[in-house]
Amino acid sequence: MIKVSVIGAGTMGAGIAQIAATNGHEVCLFDSFDGAIETAESKLKKILDRLVEKERITQKENEIILGKINFTKDIKEVSGSGLVIEAIIENLDIKQKVFSEIESLVEDNCIIASNTSSLSIASIASACNKPDRVVGIHFFNPAPLMPLVEIIPSVQTSEKTLNSAKSIIDKWRKVTVIVKDTPGFIVNRVARPFYGEAIRVYEEGIADFATIDWAMREIGGFRMGPFQLMDYIGNDINYTVTETVFTAFYFDSRYKPSFTQKRMMEAGYLGRKSGRGYYDYSIENTPKANENRELGQQIVNRILVMLINEAADALFLNIATKEDIDLAMTKGVNYPKGLLAWADEIGISNVLKQLEELQNEYGEDRYRPSPLLKRMVKENRTFY
Repeated sequence: MIKVSVIGAGTMGAGIAQIAATNGHEVCLFDSFDGAIETAESKLKKILDRLVEKERITQKENEIILGKINFTKDIKEVSGSGLVIEAIIENLDIKQKVFSEIESLVEDNCIIASNTSSLSIASIASACNKPDRVVGIHFFNPAPLMPLVEIIPSVQTSEKTLNSAKSIIDKWRKVTVIVKDTPGFIVNRVARPFYGEAIRVYEEGIADFATIDWAMREIGGFRMGPFQLMDYIGNDINYTVTETVFTAFYFDSRYKPSFTQKRMMEAGYLGRKSGRGYYDYSIENTPKANENRELGQQIVNRILVMLINEAADALFLNIATKEDIDLAMTKGVNYPKGLLAWADEIGISNVLKQLEELQNEYGEDRYRPSPLLKRMVKENRTFY
């Protein structure tokens, strides 16, 4: 079994190391920041102890998993790896330097992967002498619990690298989807309207945060409402991803960030981690929603057709297969249904009609329907 190295011992890196060790690999977890390795080791011990308490693993398995991980501050320890996964800060220059250094320490047949959620795999790979061995392997947080992993080949990635990377992650009992190297991949691209359109509904004064969240949960069937979820993720992180995707798509208005979220971030209202975001977590009573079902259905319909439009456009532009797009949204962000299957259920002509009404009303490119939806209605086709 190959040795797996993980660069970066933050929550994500430590989680990936835990998965690899649980699946029997010898693991090297590296971080050069002061205290990062010690913190990662301490946190991982607590996580494994809790798993023992919950009888998910035995004490013996706990010891075996920990025994397989080498917590180190010496990057040279990655030598001998068959797979290296980088999980550090989302900064292209830093990633390129790290990839160049890793390449000098490992054998030619070692796969070097990035866990980036928003940066170009092709750009990261360009720092390597053998860019064909570089691939994106994007886990979702928390990595040990979330089933989805996006596998992203760049234009340089060889078929062998792609197949080998997918095979390894499949053996870790993860749900893998293959995605074209485009901004946001599947999940962070397709999910943008869940946040953006919800904020737009709020900005227009149609409903408040609590009402929109109630509608998406109770009528839409989503596990969390958009404002709850943004507070959970962190408004700084969510805004930065939105801004990154907007910039990467050459300022396409569909991905335009909102001033509402920007002001939240500027005020330090980051969500749960700061005690305040769209909701104030220092008080016990949460705001009451307006549980008018007709209003709630209007909110759900508007956000849902925007999500479906984004999923349809991802399919139209060959970002991934229809099956992988639907799988990514159900397994990566816990959507109640795959968006393309959902479109079939409510009727593609109904989706197109609502989008055209929005575009006519607002005159904004943001609401332009995907050409694929237009073709499918014209040809009376369904996704499945």
